[in-house]
Amino acid sequence: MKKSGAEILVECLKREGVRHIFGYPGGVVLNIFDILYDDKDIRLILTRHEQGAVHAADGYARASGKVGVVLVTSGPGATNTVTGIATASMDSVPIVVLSGQVPTMLIGNDAFQEADIVGITRPCTKHNYLVKDTADLARVVREAFYIASTGRPGPVLIDLPKDVTGGTADFTWPKQVKIRGYNPTYHGNRWMIKQAANEIARAKRPVIMAGGGVIISGASKELRELAEYTETPVAMTLMGLGGFPGTHRLSLGMLGMHGTYWANMAVQHADLIVGIGVRFDDRVTGRIASFAPNARIIHIDIDPTSIRKNVRVDVPVVGDVKLVLRDLLQFLKEIKGQWTAVRASWLKEIGKWKKERPLGYRFDKEIIKPEFVVEKIYELTKGDAIITTEVGQNQMWTAQYYKFDKPRRLLTSGGLGTMGYGFPAAIGAQIACPDKMVIDIAGDGSIQMNIQELATAVVNKLPIKVAILNNQYLGMVRQWQELFYRERYSYSHLDVVPDFVKVAEAYGAVGLRATRPEEVEPVLREGLRVKDRPVFMDFIVDWKEKVYPMVPAGGAIDEMLFEEEEKKPKRRLRAVK
Repeated sequence: MKKSGAEILVECLKREGVRHIFGYPGGVVLNIFDILYDDKDIRLILTRHEQGAVHAADGYARASGKVGVVLVTSGPGATNTVTGIATASMDSVPIVVLSGQVPTMLIGNDAFQEADIVGITRPCTKHNYLVKDTADLARVVREAFYIASTGRPGPVLIDLPKDVTGGTADFTWPKQVKIRGYNPTYHGNRWMIKQAANEIARAKRPVIMAGGGVIISGASKELRELAEYTETPVAMTLMGLGGFPGTHRLSLGMLGMHGTYWANMAVQHADLIVGIGVRFDDRVTGRIASFAPNARIIHIDIDPTSIRKNVRVDVPVVGDVKLVLRDLLQFLKEIKGQWTAVRASWLKEIGKWKKERPLGYRFDKEIIKPEFVVEKIYELTKGDAIITTEVGQNQMWTAQYYKFDKPRRLLTSGGLGTMGYGFPAAIGAQIACPDKMVIDIAGDGSIQMNIQELATAVVNKLPIKVAILNNQYLGMVRQWQELFYRERYSYSHLDVVPDFVKVAEAYGAVGLRATRPEEVEPVLREGLRVKDRPVFMDFIVDWKEKVYPMVPAGGAIDEMLFEEEEKKPKRRLRAVK
């Protein structure tokens, strides 16, 4: 029996287990939306901007481990997805973006709302398709979901001309997927894994560097077993937070540009780095020539192109982190090392660094410190919440002061650093996990990037909490300008910041505000009690507060700046009344 392309597409989505789509309608995809009108199995979440749709699908994927799905129209609808696609690409998030396209006979003729979205997104997708025949649609959808979710995950785009979704063909569901040239390696080379085990057994000062690959592969249990069995401390990248319990005695917290002093010092004094599911990007390594100068490096990753891309590697292991760690543990148990005795002095030295430079800030009885807000959120949620962030100071304070003990609890734009990510990502996370508390820790600059999605949250009765650290500046930009540009605050002061309480109320959400430290906890408690709609909590924080420690650009990760004696501010900004 023949079906229309739109019917085939929706049937394929159902067979892939899709229950939610994030999107926005337009002319060339109306036949797809028409099929969804009567469908009882798939719910489309109507966002207010296509970028918001992709970030929401991204948050859905990160929180659930499933593939997020986006449906948008052609032209500007498609081009509005690019930032979200690039965000997902940098952080290895599995999403499938379905973009409408003008009919095939008009492609290349500069037709109304035509854009070469396949060409535009080629650099930031794992793969993309332009479907030219309705008969190919089922195969393409099957392949797209397979590519997005296997190997190193990532975004896949399917461009759908209107005559393809409007045409008809026999529906045949491919039982298997075979793609020439695409065969991800899951099982690591056992000889190389054995070499890695020997390196760990010999090391006196090892450090595990855990990245987002640990969370993606579901290897948190194996990582914890490896660390505990070998008494090896674990430093995490921003994307790896939660892959190893942040409150564990072997946790060093986050390393890198705004990492803990003891994590960075441990890496720089280590004789072995075990990189697990990490990219060794510049925010983690600092100056490459000075990174871990005395250490041999083991690198475990499913993406062979990531190994040796940024740092020298002595023992490369290509494979799925979960499977490789299982084999590694097996080899280590055959060695039967006296791990506790070997590592005792190393852990004691790290403990001294931790006491020497603990994370901290100067509490003020009159002005709210942003770190204090994050600490209170952690205290009141007991660490049992899904936290999304925007990008900038709010992101780094969250990474430093909220302890993530479980995977898929921190959703943040790590690689691309996308302002406006956190709020729509929180929408996706809340849809994926309706019984979980979801909190977006935001800045007053970032939250305005996709503030229109407040309507999406209200319409869908999503009880998302948004904690706005309102300093009336683009905070991280201001911090760099103060430290490195002689306090020349060029266009980083937000001269007009909206009344976020009134904005929330205008959309039908709840708006709350705290202007003094003693108001922080009551506002949080009141906001966390709301169960039927989103809440904006506006915290008027110290505008001059900076994120410390900090490694200056081009510095080694042990060349950290710490909080200095603050100068008297040249001017104070008035608090919003």
